[in-house]
Amino acid sequence: MKKIFIMLIFCMSFLQGCSKIFYRSAEKAFEENKRNQPYDAIIVPGFPYQGKEWDMVYKMRIHWAYYLYKKGYAKNIIFSGSAVATPYIESRVMAYYAEGLGVPKENIFTEEKAEHSTENVYYAYRLAKDLGFNKIALATDPFQSSYMGKFMRKFEIPVALLPTVIDTLKTLDLYEPKIDPKLAIKDGFVKLSSRENFFQRFKGTMGKNIIWHEEDLKKKKYRRRFKDRMIPSGALSKEH
Repeated sequence: MKKIFIMLIFCMSFLQGCSKIFYRSAEKAFEENKRNQPYDAIIVPGFPYQGKEWDMVYKMRIHWAYYLYKKGYAKNIIFSGSAVATPYIESRVMAYYAEGLGVPKENIFTEEKAEHSTENVYYAYRLAKDLGFNKIALATDPFQSSYMGKFMRKFEIPVALLPTVIDTLKTLDLYEPKIDPKLAIKDGFVKLSSRENFFQRFKGTMGKNIIWHEEDLKKKKYRRRFKDRMIPSGALSKEH
């Protein structure tokens, strides 16, 4: 029993140490990239909504997006996410919350196809380009920001990082505005875990389902690898 207790203490200390590393890294990335503000748009990945009050992830991502908009660091917000684990289209729910906080409706956009975090970033980036936005940043929690940063560097996606700074978030009034989420319910919803097995979902998380645009694949090896799910340059896209 004593050994188990010691192991639990060790694991907790290790996780706390990892959290501090992520938080410091996020703050450093934010300070570096905010120098290039204002951004035409920030991308905010979705998260499953349970139909009741929001949870900590919603609170963090939406209030941080609102903070960036209110400070003038971002002119527009793109929320990304389909209905994945629950019947609610994640990006729509987040948009309702952002509007409830005070972001004008004309400055909020939703990307409603993505079912994985890599898709959140890429499909929202494509939407931003279609809307004529040039300077784009990803605004999410430190953990997801770190993982998505690696993905964007790998494929040379020109999106900056404006991760949540936890110390700043703690100073904000993180209240929950009232919304009516019923309009965000997807007709004929079937959750992702019923459509795909674990390995299929893992492949999706790794970006294996993304339909790429040829112009975004800078390296020949990726154009060869993804030729079966790539929209050739010049072809008309029906994504949005």
